Amino acid sequence: MAYFLQQIANAVPVAALYAALAFGYAIAFAVTRRADLTYGALFAFAGQMFVLFADVGWNRLWLVLPAALGLGAAAALTFGIGAGLIAGRYIMRPLAFSSANAVVVASLGCLLVLMETARLASETRSLWLPPFLNGVVVFWPNPAFPVALTVVQLVNTALMVTLVAGGHWLLTHSYAGRYWRAVSEDREAAALCGVDPGSVYIAAYGVASLIAAFCGILAASYYGNMDFGTGLTFGVKVLFIAAIGGQTAPLFAALGAAGIGLIETLWSAYGPILWRDFAIFGFLVVVLVITRREKFIP
Repeated sequence: MAYFLQQIANAVPVAALYAALAFGYAIAFAVTRRADLTYGALFAFAGQMFVLFADVGWNRLWLVLPAALGLGAAAALTFGIGAGLIAGRYIMRPLAFSSANAVVVASLGCLLVLMETARLASETRSLWLPPFLNGVVVFWPNPAFPVALTVVQLVNTALMVTLVAGGHWLLTHSYAGRYWRAVSEDREAAALCGVDPGSVYIAAYGVASLIAAFCGILAASYYGNMDFGTGLTFGVKVLFIAAIGGQTAPLFAALGAAGIGLIETLWSAYGPILWRDFAIFGFLVVVLVITRREKFIP
């Protein structure tokens, strides 16, 4: 029983990360209805920039750890959001309202550019953060098997849940959210009412880039490292999760992603871990096929 409760506790940070990532992806996807791999690349890129600049601050500038982490976070947000806005404005926006295949090809190009930029910047080294906020908070003091999480897990979970809740409130109660809903529901009708779909798309892409960069920082702070392949795996999973039915509803996409995070953690605990990603992707594909609805997307 204690082991099962510990796995449920372990699933909470993973579920929160998946939920925040899916929430950000759905914000950008809703206004274009085009699959975009750039989002996962931005997540991994921001995590790598966080680790790289934190390492520079710690080992070269001799900063104390909080200052080094702050430098890394500032750099990750700057480069992550900047890369997202450049890609959204000059690459994705001209293609977003045309061919879906063009967006996929362009996003693959952005992915490769970000991956190689991060690799060259780190000189093909695997950098690791020093452990921090690794104190243990015990929820069930079972002498044989205590159920506990670390402080960094709890902080990350709280920040991601706050991000999703605050973002949902803004989308449903603000003027910006009203414009976003108008473009996501009917772009042409919104344009007739005086809303500029291109500007809304850039703003949505910028917000999605901010969320991806923020999640990259939190994920790197938890795992201590950000491998580009791992980051892309997260991004592709989010793409599949959103495709099941929550692509235009960020909150539903977040809830679905949280459920996948729970399933993945339980599989890691009770099933063969080598087959975990295969099983998760297979499950997502099956659900996607079952729930697929024929409809025309202009």
